[in-house]
Amino acid sequence: MLINIRGKNMEITPALQEYAEKRLSKLDKFLNPEADVQATLSVVRENHIVDVIISIGGLLLRGEESTQDMYASIDLVVDKLERQMHKYKTKINRKLRQKGLRELNEKYVSQALARDEEIEPRVVKTKRFVMKPMPLEEAVLQLNLLGHDFFVFTNAETEEINVLYKRKDGNYGLIEPME
Repeated sequence: MLINIRGKNMEITPALQEYAEKRLSKLDKFLNPEADVQATLSVVRENHIVDVIISIGGLLLRGEESTQDMYASIDLVVDKLERQMHKYKTKINRKLRQKGLRELNEKYVSQALARDEEIEPRVVKTKRFVMKPMPLEEAVLQLNLLGHDFFVFTNAETEEINVLYKRKDGNYGLIEPME
């Protein structure tokens, strides 16, 4: 397993490098030797963000965590990736048991995981509602009252349909149509 750790907006200390490698090597039991692990450690304001991407024969697993402490972020992202890998491994083993297959190599597991990823999601619910024109400030209020991540509304100023969404940094984004 090849582990590559880099810093963004920060310098990686030897202690932090060693800790991250030690924790990420814990994932070795799930991965084959050709697996490529890319970890990016960054600091944005007071948030310590760890983003890990694991490439296993065409399959990508990704985990991101953000806390006030870099070491805690590393622990959380490793735990998240461990759960993801355990879930996929269990899913594949269950399918293989049902089919009666007992022996398989790492390449077959990667292909099976990639096929699972290719299944298209489908629309399972449709909502219809009347959109009354409202100013942007009222749309922000509605978004917060509903507790959703986004809100579709008719902008009273432009009389066009807009989408207001909440960003990860706590601010809002507005999507407006262009002619």
